[in-house]
Amino acid sequence: MIDFCSIPFTFKRHITTGTTPEMMSKIFDETSSGGSATRNALLLAAGVGAATLAGYGIYKLVQKYLENVPPSQWRRVGEITDLHVYPIKSCGSVRVSEIHCSNLGPQVGLLRDRIFMVVQTDGTFITGRSHPTLVLVQPRFDDQFETMTLSAPGMMDISVDVKRLLTVEPVKASVWGQTVTAVDCGEEVARWLSRFILSEDFGLRLVFYPLDFPTRDVRPKNKIHLKLTPRDSGALHDATSYMLLSEASVTDVNAKLEKPVTALQYRPNFVVKGPGAFEEDDWKWIKVGETVYKNVKPCTRCIFTNVDPETGVPSPEGEPLKTLKTYRKKPNLGDSPIVGMQMGVRLEGTVRLGETVYVGC
Repeated sequence: MIDFCSIPFTFKRHITTGTTPEMMSKIFDETSSGGSATRNALLLAAGVGAATLAGYGIYKLVQKYLENVPPSQWRRVGEITDLHVYPIKSCGSVRVSEIHCSNLGPQVGLLRDRIFMVVQTDGTFITGRSHPTLVLVQPRFDDQFETMTLSAPGMMDISVDVKRLLTVEPVKASVWGQTVTAVDCGEEVARWLSRFILSEDFGLRLVFYPLDFPTRDVRPKNKIHLKLTPRDSGALHDATSYMLLSEASVTDVNAKLEKPVTALQYRPNFVVKGPGAFEEDDWKWIKVGETVYKNVKPCTRCIFTNVDPETGVPSPEGEPLKTLKTYRKKPNLGDSPIVGMQMGVRLEGTVRLGETVYVGC
């Protein structure tokens, strides 16, 4: 029987001896006159080495398989107190009481997370990092979740027939240097956004992601997170299609700030009441209702975190990012502090407000 616990060490010892086929041939030649006992011992050693290599390969396969199998036992940690969908990248959220969770992200009909983004005329996207007033663009959907209406301070409302966009010939756009399929949403909404964001009649356009599945690879900067896979990249998301945050984590940061911020400033999809501050950092598997998720990476924070979602104005003091950098930075993640965790869905289904949240034992 192979002792799998000892395989990594044994394998490492074998591969570091520097033995080559030429050296083995020489050893066999030099020992051939010494009788069959020496030769048999060498053959046995070679056989053990081959078995070790095979055993190590099996060990790694089993280990990888088990890492992707949800646990059979769960413990209760809290409940869902808020659900958010952000249909337009960097714009306002739509609060919902129930969502369907798929690989693409949270959705209710054609209300889907980050399936729209604002782009420049060359197809390159913009975000609230460079254009913070984007957060003041507030979307809402009709009862059939087929038409989106946009509101913004000082602007007349404008509607977008999302269902119609599914019939329009797609073009190409770019998000974080990755090409994506997109549908241009037309001249009226393009002019509306340009006037509100740029105070110009042109310069910006709205595009829509028409597919039901992710198509992008993991961004190069995120490949250090080995649990993150292309299936988690969502529609037009930065990294993953789901972000979870606990109320206690928000409270912990607020205790250190002169001006507290709301959970919405961190733009979560799920807000959870019950666990202690930053307890979510260490969760590996999460179960909510009939859905199951894997914690694939911590949620690193950028200057967009400083933008007040109510005013669209960045904090002059650089908060809460400045405070977060004093105690929420992690090894190998540079200068970006952590708040919340990003998840990939592993079992699709429906999530409702008030549902119990479990983590794997």
